[in-house]
Amino acid sequence: MNETVDKTAIRHAATVLLVRNERDGPHVLMGQRGASAAFMPDKFVFPGGAVDVTDADVPLACPLGGDCAARLSQDAPGANALAAAAVRELWEETGLMLGGAGHWHNPPADWTRFADHGLLPDASGLRYIFRAITPPGRTRRFDARFFLADVENIVGDPDDFSEACDELAHLHWVPFTQARKLNLPFITEVVLAEAHARIMGEDMPGSVPFFDNSTGLSCFRRIA
Repeated sequence: MNETVDKTAIRHAATVLLVRNERDGPHVLMGQRGASAAFMPDKFVFPGGAVDVTDADVPLACPLGGDCAARLSQDAPGANALAAAAVRELWEETGLMLGGAGHWHNPPADWTRFADHGLLPDASGLRYIFRAITPPGRTRRFDARFFLADVENIVGDPDDFSEACDELAHLHWVPFTQARKLNLPFITEVVLAEAHARIMGEDMPGSVPFFDNSTGLSCFRRIA
């Protein structure tokens, strides 16, 4: 008998807020999920998705920074897997690469197109800024870590989305001042505010905000 996969089980995930500065201020890359998507249909979101079992073994051209790695190493599936998943999801959903020159030894199937460019994923430009667990009752549940990254770390043209999959439509750079006018999930609004504050240089505590909805009781705390 085939086992039934529990689609509401909490899965580890990684999301990237890719940012660039324009004359009218900082912009963030966002796309819209399809109307028929099982999770957050029609919503504008950042590129991201679930960690794959192979991500933990993916070689990195450069690792995460010390503080980020230390905070993530305390949690399964670990810093390497979450960083690799963040780079992979950004690549799959936008066609943009955070990478550095390096050699692969038999890359996993979902990394082959990335590897064809002669690059290994580079996590050094990722900054861990937020964590949130999807509340009970949703069609999909994720334990998501959100990373901030600067467009200067992208290899190639940051306006070329030709290698993106079709998971996100209307990929475009949105001014932070206008992003909240889009059809956003609640948590996306919260993370936008956190990222904007950090980008604008506001004093931020030396910790990462964490919305823990793993149970029916919502809890907010900070990861030191």
